[in-house]
Amino acid sequence: MKTTAAYWRDTLQLTKHVEGGSFRETYRAASTVEPAGFTGPRSASTGIYFLLEDGDFSAFHRIASDEMWHFYDGTTLHIYEITPEGLLKVHRLGRNYAQGEQLQLVIPAGSWFASCVEETGGFALVGCTVAPGFDFIDFELAGRKELSELFPQHAGLIALLTRS
Repeated sequence: MKTTAAYWRDTLQLTKHVEGGSFRETYRAASTVEPAGFTGPRSASTGIYFLLEDGDFSAFHRIASDEMWHFYDGTTLHIYEITPEGLLKVHRLGRNYAQGEQLQLVIPAGSWFASCVEETGGFALVGCTVAPGFDFIDFELAGRKELSELFPQHAGLIALLTRS
């Protein structure tokens, strides 16, 4: 059976995400932690399904926790990470190790990151695990102007992967 983005969106009951793509939370740990630098307790860990299709993108954003990405189905997902020091890292999440793809990768807390599928008609179904657990209070969506001023060397990419 050849799967499609529509199949996964319907089967997994995904809804639109503010950064782009579609998602559904699948796990939120009952146990909590109180990490330094956070405003109050967080679940120890959270997990989501995340679906991104050609023609859409996950806009540059950052969170206060490490985020591990897991590849499940579809075509290569390109994840663009800008470290706090301004270094651009391009990750390829997918099944083709010979082409430099990875099945899993971690985006460290504090890095700005965005993603897209670059294959025409393609999609990527992935999972994201966040620890300490994700909370929208720790989520910051990048403004195009502000992020470009912070990292002018990446202004072209930032213009492509931001919405404002």
